[in-house]
Amino acid sequence: MSDRFVVGVDLGGTNVRAAVFNEDGTQVGKSFSQSSQATNGTTAVVRAISEVIAQSVASAPEPPSAIGIAVPGHVDDLKGIVFWSPNFGYFDDGVFVAWRDIDLRDQLRGSTLPDCPIRMGNDANLAALGEYKFGVGKNNARCLVMLTVGTGIGGGVVLGSSSVSGNASGPLLLVGGNGGGGELGHMIIHSGGLDCSAGSYGALEGHCQRDAIVGRALHRLRRGRSSIIPSLVNDDLGEVSPKILFDAAEKGDEVAIQVWQEVGSFLGVGIANCINIFAPDVVAIGGQIAKAGKWLLEPARQSARDAAIPSLFKDASILQAERIDDAGLLGGAALALS
Repeated sequence: MSDRFVVGVDLGGTNVRAAVFNEDGTQVGKSFSQSSQATNGTTAVVRAISEVIAQSVASAPEPPSAIGIAVPGHVDDLKGIVFWSPNFGYFDDGVFVAWRDIDLRDQLRGSTLPDCPIRMGNDANLAALGEYKFGVGKNNARCLVMLTVGTGIGGGVVLGSSSVSGNASGPLLLVGGNGGGGELGHMIIHSGGLDCSAGSYGALEGHCQRDAIVGRALHRLRRGRSSIIPSLVNDDLGEVSPKILFDAAEKGDEVAIQVWQEVGSFLGVGIANCINIFAPDVVAIGGQIAKAGKWLLEPARQSARDAAIPSLFKDASILQAERIDDAGLLGGAALALS
């Protein structure tokens, strides 16, 4: 077991979590979680992050050598700034003011371990890095592309040394020219299609995010389709969720199965685009909705096969991510170790 320890932090819109890991991704001590205070201003968020870091460090056998934080939004690790994060901020006369240009690293330095380096990255990008090092990438994939399917859709690309031409040593996390790249969920797969949180129409996120999945099921139910879905939620259609649709599909429900086929087909178009651009040998599908397993992945594979360049598709394994529940923590740890 390695004797180098780092802290991985997963900052979410509801909770912030932290745990200590060693170099092979094994958790050391306990993980800690509390409300991230996302809408109560920066000071409250910094306090919450600092508290879970302190708790996790206290449970580890030795002080950590670095801290890595997965943050939703546009994050610049070199400057330590969160340029934009739509779920964090404060209310001003009833109007929510989202984070812009927040010097998060400097503020954390004053309230965490003063001599411990702090790294920061976009949560979906770091989930890809964590999955590369500690999940299906096995720390040796030539190129891993990850899509995280949940409330929205994030993405990340990790390149091994053999995937780039020139002097480079991998794994290399693609962040783009201004640090905000890798937003694979916002590729357009159907121009003029459904809207998404970025304000565009026809993006992968608009067609495959949580609300779009549930909306497809509700549309069919309102049209009078026979289904066991209402019985699974005691006729409260507001309780329909991807988990309910998974349960219904497992029981052979035609509506649920059709929904997963449609969503998987759209997801497959996005996967094919990623295959054609990055030529990955591993495509990892993460996020809680990836737990739908075959119901989502089988139609996605079929759709990707039909849209991707055949010689590129044959080298790409489209897999469910292995570290879905701890993606942010492990991504933060992977960044801290890099």
